[in-house]
Amino acid sequence: MPTRILPAVGDADAVRTLTNLLSQLPDAEPVTPVTDSTQLVDTLARLAAESIDELPEVVVVHERIGPVPALELIRDVALRFPAVGVILVTSDAGPGLFQAAMDYGARGLVGLPLHYEELASRVHAVAQWSVGVRRHLGAGADVFHGAGGTVVTVSGAKGGVGTSLTAVQLALAAQASGRATALLDMDLQTGDIASYLDIQFRRSVADLAAISDITPRVLADAVFRHDSGLALLLAPGDGERGEDVTDRAARHIVAALRARYEVVVIDCGAQLTGAGAAAIESADTALLVTTPDVVAVRGAKRTVRMWDRLQIRKAEETTVVVNRHTRATEIQPALIQRITGTAVAATTVPAHFKELQGAVDAGRVHELDHKSTVKQALWALAGELGLVKGTEQAARPRSARHRGAERAAPTFRRRKELGR
Repeated sequence: MPTRILPAVGDADAVRTLTNLLSQLPDAEPVTPVTDSTQLVDTLARLAAESIDELPEVVVVHERIGPVPALELIRDVALRFPAVGVILVTSDAGPGLFQAAMDYGARGLVGLPLHYEELASRVHAVAQWSVGVRRHLGAGADVFHGAGGTVVTVSGAKGGVGTSLTAVQLALAAQASGRATALLDMDLQTGDIASYLDIQFRRSVADLAAISDITPRVLADAVFRHDSGLALLLAPGDGERGEDVTDRAARHIVAALRARYEVVVIDCGAQLTGAGAAAIESADTALLVTTPDVVAVRGAKRTVRMWDRLQIRKAEETTVVVNRHTRATEIQPALIQRITGTAVAATTVPAHFKELQGAVDAGRVHELDHKSTVKQALWALAGELGLVKGTEQAARPRSARHRGAERAAPTFRRRKELGR
C-alpha cells in the first residue's frame, strides 16, 4: 500500500523542491500540498471525520509554515491526529531543536538542504510508525474515530473553591448525554476524585509517565471504568509519585485521551505544576473556578497573571466559573470579569452546600439528586461549554491551534520558572 504524504509548506520554491523529492520515493503518494497551518489542520479534520484510514500516514511540515509557528503546529497535529506521523524540515538540525521537535510530537527531523537518502529514510520510518499506531487503534473496541476530542481543564483560584466537584459534574453531564468521556485527575499531589466517587484503584496517571507510546491497550489498563460510564485516570495515591508526571508526559497522556474520548475533563487543582501547565496550554477550554469573595478573586487574578507571564494562556482565553454565588454578595460576576480580564461563564453555581454534604461525605457525588440546584447549574454549565451532545456549537474560547499563532512555544521557559 502506498504511503500518503502531505506536505505543509508556505514557500513556493520549497514546495516544488519537496514535492519533486517526495514523488521519487518508492511506494510514496504525495498529496496536494497545503500552504498554511490553518489549511493543514482543516484538511486533516475533514479527512478524519470520514475515517482514520483516510488520513495521510506522514505530514511534512516546513519550518517557514505560518501563521502558526512550526513547533506549535506540530503539537496541534500530534494532539488532534495521533495516528499521523509528522516530520519537521528545518535548516537548524542541531540537538536543541531536535529535542524540542520530539517534545512537541514530531516523529522525525530532516535538515535543509534536502537530500534524497535522508528524506527517504525518515519518511519510511515514520510511515511504519503510523501504520503500527493505526493497527493498535483499530484493535480498540471503543476508540473515538474523530479529529480529536474536546479537552477542558478545571483549575482553582485557591484551594476549597469547588474545583474537583465542578470537574466531576461536568464529566458526568457529558457522559450522561451519550458522549464518551474521560476524567483525568491532574492534581498530582492532593487529587482526590477517587474519594468523591468512592472507588479503590490500583493504577494511576503516574503509571503512564514513562511510556512514550501510549497505545489503546496500555491506556485501557491504566483507566478505571466507573459505574456511571466515566473513564477515570486518577492521581497517584502516594503524592510524591506525582513528580514522575512531567510536562512532556502530560502532553502524551492528554493526546492519548483526546484520541480515544469525545470529551476529556482534567482537574488541575489549585497548584500549578509543569504537567498542569501543559494540560492547560493544550486545552480547548480552560476553566478557573472561584468563589465570590475577596481572597478567592485575588487568587484568580494572580493565577491569570501567572498563566500570562509563563505564556501558558492569555486572560481572554480563560473562562472563570463563579461558585457559591448569591444575589446578595457584593462581588458579582461582572466585577470578577473586570478584575481578572477573563471571560466569565454565564452559568453561576449557587451557594447551596447543604445539598451536597451528604453525597460528598459518602463519596457518592455521582448520585446527587437531580433536583439539586448545584447539580442543575453544573450540568447547565456543561451545556454552555458544548460538552453535552447537541450543544457542541456553543461558544468556546479559541483552541490551541489559534492561540499558537500569537506567541512562541514556551516549553523551556516554563520548565525553568516552574522548577522542572
